[in-house]
Amino acid sequence: MRLVQILVPAGKRQAVVRTLEEEGIGYSVAEETGHEQYDAVVQFPLPTAAVESVLAELRSVGIDERTYTVVIDAETVISEEFEAFSEGYGDEDEADGERDAIAGGITGEDRIAREELLTRAKELVTATPTYVVLTVVSAVIATAGMLLDSPATVVGSMVIAPLIGPSMAASVGTVMNDRGLFDRGLKLQVLGVLVAIGSATLFALAVRYLFLVPPGIDILELSEVSERATPNVLVLAIALGAGVAGILSLITGVSTALVGVMIAVALIPPAAAVGLGIAFGVPRLAIGASVLVTVNVLSINLASLLALWFEGYRPERWFQIGQARGTLLRQVGALVLTIALLSVFLGGATYDSYVAGTTEEEIRQVVTAELDSADAELELRELDVTRSGVVPPLETDQVVVTVAVDPGDDPPRLGDRLTERIEPVTDPDVDVEVEYVLVERTRS
Repeated sequence: MRLVQILVPAGKRQAVVRTLEEEGIGYSVAEETGHEQYDAVVQFPLPTAAVESVLAELRSVGIDERTYTVVIDAETVISEEFEAFSEGYGDEDEADGERDAIAGGITGEDRIAREELLTRAKELVTATPTYVVLTVVSAVIATAGMLLDSPATVVGSMVIAPLIGPSMAASVGTVMNDRGLFDRGLKLQVLGVLVAIGSATLFALAVRYLFLVPPGIDILELSEVSERATPNVLVLAIALGAGVAGILSLITGVSTALVGVMIAVALIPPAAAVGLGIAFGVPRLAIGASVLVTVNVLSINLASLLALWFEGYRPERWFQIGQARGTLLRQVGALVLTIALLSVFLGGATYDSYVAGTTEEEIRQVVTAELDSADAELELRELDVTRSGVVPPLETDQVVVTVAVDPGDDPPRLGDRLTERIEPVTDPDVDVEVEYVLVERTRS
């Protein structure tokens, strides 16, 4: 619930009091002597979802955005009048159509007023120096965690990332036709991504050339890194869900810190992966992670824009609604088109992952069949399939087959025979290597 305090302009006192009484709202009035242009201070408690509609009624009698108005949280209100008003407001059968339209969406009675939404969005946007420092620290920790192949460290880096504020501010600024808020949110989003990639690159370069990691390390063998090199189409669900969750947390007051972690999941690790790809000279990783970062940023903004509009948020003035709708449609169209184009890459990566898994399974089957047909007792211990390329589809370059043999057996030469079986599954020029491992078995 909320407590609303308004400085009533001179000559508007009776109109404000009459409006509150017609609405059935309990109020108190105190004389205002500190300002000549104001007659009184009126305050009254409201359910959270009622703030916007009541303020709209008061604007019709002269309480506009220039009137000094304060809306604060109220923990407890003990009043039969307030209880009666709250029950009437929450009763969908008795509520009028205007209130249903204003308090629509999926948040219901938790929906805050547009004025409060704007305030929360502005509060989420931290000062630029603080924003940059936190982004740098988050990206560096994420980069270190990926090099350590430590999921816990990567998750920890997301907790301090301040990335929820700019994305929410840009969306709220668009829907509410607040150009200043939109511009600041957009600039900080671009700045945040560039700072994260830049700091991750510099840190990874320092780690590489100060020999803090083994020389010749293949970073694509690290699970925390490899999954960002070939992003799956399913990442769209993560980013879209993060955008919707961010807006709902802003509207309902659910902890934005927790939802901010979800948004950081979609942005910080991919940005760190871009830095690693640049620093270690892995174009495949740099390109794949760059596409992932871009798609995630755009998807978060798209989801949050649509969620806000669906919740019924509009500018206060009727002539601004058309402007906001036009801006929204243009932004949604541009976002959808760009995401669709980038999704071609994601679709290719997803299909390539399927092909890679299918190919490896087919290779395993033909190798097992060849080993079973051999005279000696042979056992497939390991199968390593190496694929290369910058963008999907990747090509199979090498297949290394590790075979276990008994110390007393003379292993057959399997290279040519396995090549004949494997080449139809992969490419004609695939390099097949066979490694033999002596294994002494105990007999029971």
